[in-house]
Formats: sequence, C-alpha cells, structure tokens
Amino acid sequence: MSKRLEVATAPGHLIRRAQQIAVGIFAECLAESDITPVQYAILNALRDTPDIDQVTLAKRVAFDPATSGSVIGRLEAKGWLARQAHATDRRRKLLVITPEGIEALVGMQTAVAEVQARILAPLNSAEQKQFVDLLARLVAGHEAQ
Repeated sequence: MSKRLEVATAPGHLIRRAQQIAVGIFAECLAESDITPVQYAILNALRDTPDIDQVTLAKRVAFDPATSGSVIGRLEAKGWLARQAHATDRRRKLLVITPEGIEALVGMQTAVAEVQARILAPLNSAEQKQFVDLLARLVAGHEAQ
C-alpha cells in the first residue's frame, strides 16, 4: 500500500496557500489604489520597458496573453497605460505607461514594500533571504524546462 499524501505539507498546497496569503495582503495594503497584483506587475514592467506589445508583455510578467487583454483594458480605462499603433505594422499595438500610471506606481511604492515585508514577517532576516533565494531557484528551474 502506498503512503498517503499529507496535503497540508505538500509543496503544491503550501505554494497555493502562500499565494492566497500574498494576494490577500496585497489587496489589504493597496485597497485605496484599486489595483491587483497582476495589474501592478504589468504597470511595473511597462515602466521598465515602454513601447512593448501585449504578447511580449504577458510573457515578461508570466501571464496568459489572452487574459492579459482584459487586464490591460482596465488599466487603460484608468488612464494608467495607452495603446499606440506600431510605426510599421498598424495591426500591432504597443503599450506605454502614461504619466498618470507612473504617478500611481510611485504612490504605491510604500504600500508594495509593506506587502513584501508582511509576507515575509514570520521569518527572521536570514530565513527571509534563504526563502526568497530558494523560491527564485525553484521558479527559474521550472522556467528553464
């Protein structure tokens, strides 16, 4: 007879629970900003890489390109990003963060830093560094496959 999987200690379950906790903390700390973690990741990526197309942007933030269209639409409705026609391919739209989007990001920096601190708060500083290092290795290892 095979050993029964203890779900409460299974890596997949713990990662899912940690993600739920992280999203909950994000929502609590950024409630006034009316932004989701995915929207924040998209805005942040656009600040670092302006004039990027939707598919490339979705890959950069590890998000489904089809679903990213609705997220981009909500950010555009807020005036935080704009779509612009590509210079040589009119069918292709490039995305750029607006000055209002940059202002919104700047205004969120303190709250986002608080989110990261609260997520890691149960760990001491050495454990926090180790946890982030291990998590980065786990993600990189699976992305390389």
